[in-house]
Amino acid sequence: MDGILPVFKERGLTSHDVVFKLRKILHTKKVGHTGTLDPEVDGVLPVCVGNATKVSDYIMDMGKAYEAEVTIGFSTTTEDQTGEVLETKRVEADTLSIAEIDKAIDSFKGEIEQIPPMYSSVKVNGRKLYEYARNNETVERPKRKVSIYDIERTSEPQFHDGICTFNLAIRCGKGTYIRTLATDIGKELGYPAHMSRLTRVESGGFQAHDSLKLDEIETLFKQESLQERLFPIEYGLKGLPHIQISNPEMKKRILNGQKFNKNDFEEAIEGITVFMDSDSGKALALYIPHSEKPNEIKPKKVFN
Repeated sequence: MDGILPVFKERGLTSHDVVFKLRKILHTKKVGHTGTLDPEVDGVLPVCVGNATKVSDYIMDMGKAYEAEVTIGFSTTTEDQTGEVLETKRVEADTLSIAEIDKAIDSFKGEIEQIPPMYSSVKVNGRKLYEYARNNETVERPKRKVSIYDIERTSEPQFHDGICTFNLAIRCGKGTYIRTLATDIGKELGYPAHMSRLTRVESGGFQAHDSLKLDEIETLFKQESLQERLFPIEYGLKGLPHIQISNPEMKKRILNGQKFNKNDFEEAIEGITVFMDSDSGKALALYIPHSEKPNEIKPKKVFN
């Protein structure tokens, strides 16, 4: 069984739990997820099965979309609803206007800088940040640039018991922490804040309606109809430039992993490029510019 399986991860499971359960269901060890989702976050988790594990990195590079709930009025140690309360500041409808909220939200559209949360898997000096946090150690966290392609408020702000909550729809690039985005929106408004709920509705081009829960996957596997729900390897490469190859001799050379001169192709090859079989529509290989020979390209992965 080969292909990309979009899983709808339910709350309470780690991404590793999903992989472990799928290995048992599918009777194969060749299963790998494409980027983690926190246990209390549900949503789309593309999983690569069989030979599709070769393209997991490229699925992770594609954009993601989320539906989040932001709570203004108190912050937490983890920047989400699972942490301990750090700071509180009452917020009322007469002290925070909808116009102010929307202005703050809009200020985060585009390329922004984030400092990743202490409770995250980002590595500093060879150790994950959450390891420092669990040992009550402090360490300087590096700022990172991330891309927010679109962000908009999707519900009316609700004020109650000194807090304000509202929902956001967010489309963003890889490496974006929505938890941090929520706390930064609060800082822009002058209040402590955190992310109180999160669902990933799209990842790697896969939508929530494409995705299957684990019990559905198990049922389809027992019915021997799961392969029909797997997406081909090529789907995971759609975010990369493609070159169609029709010459049989060139196809053979590509599948043999030979190097080429860039002038052998009409298209410019500046980064990772997919060579596609124009007859079958299958990916032949991934090629990259040679690091030492500027006029050459060499294979990165060959799909044979």
